[in-house]
Amino acid sequence: MPEGPEIRIAADKIQRAVRPRPTIEVFFAFDHLKPFESELTGCRVTEVETRGKAMLTHFDNGLSVYTHNQLYGKWMIRKAHDFPETNRQLRFAIHNEKKSALLYSASDIQILSSPQEIETHPFLSKLGPDVLSKGLQPETLLAALQSKKHFRRRLSTLYLDQHFLAGIGNYLRSEILFVARLHPQLRPMDCSEEQLYILSKASIEIAYQSYKYKGVTNDLDLANKLKADGARYRDYRYWVFGRALKPCYICATPIVKEMINSRRIYYCPTCQPRG
Repeated sequence: MPEGPEIRIAADKIQRAVRPRPTIEVFFAFDHLKPFESELTGCRVTEVETRGKAMLTHFDNGLSVYTHNQLYGKWMIRKAHDFPETNRQLRFAIHNEKKSALLYSASDIQILSSPQEIETHPFLSKLGPDVLSKGLQPETLLAALQSKKHFRRRLSTLYLDQHFLAGIGNYLRSEILFVARLHPQLRPMDCSEEQLYILSKASIEIAYQSYKYKGVTNDLDLANKLKADGARYRDYRYWVFGRALKPCYICATPIVKEMINSRRIYYCPTCQPRG
């Protein structure tokens, strides 16, 4: 499933494609959304907003389209009405004179008609702060980590909870915990305030780096060197994620892969001691 940075990158591409010009056609695959096609045709997209792994496409008539890619959803940007050859099902499309933004395979699409409806949405209303929010500060995350609600929870579990911090998934969880040098099985109560502040800062910085540098969470100088030496993207992209049994870039200890609640997590047992 795409994580916050990938959703934000997709939103940027959609906004660049469809915001400059009014729509000439809007398409919904689901019958209950068909009446909104005519309401949105001729309108302008004012913003494509992300909240964690969800997206809100705002139109100038006050309507917003909520979409969540879930496991299989995929956005494609094409020339106007230039549809790709694919076995995927088109679920939502925005066309203007120059470009088409096409959403395939996603099943969670809704129309929200007011800011109040957005804020009370069953999914959106329960989200924690967006990890890529411009206003998010480490102090805010530190307070959340130290709260009674989260203080006793394993970091491995907490860092997949969208109610705690929206936009974090498997790879960001592993990378953030590595940069903070914290073992996945630790709890906030096991950590010093300094460790938790470092974790809070890493959460924001690693997510933003992934967004800015197209998924690269590794040290940028190291990643560039590995790339120059011929390494593939998947081999220089991460510190630890997907690198089971390969040497840690810091200490050369083999990276460990574990399954926790059917989700894989990676860490260095030397750089991230349990106790």
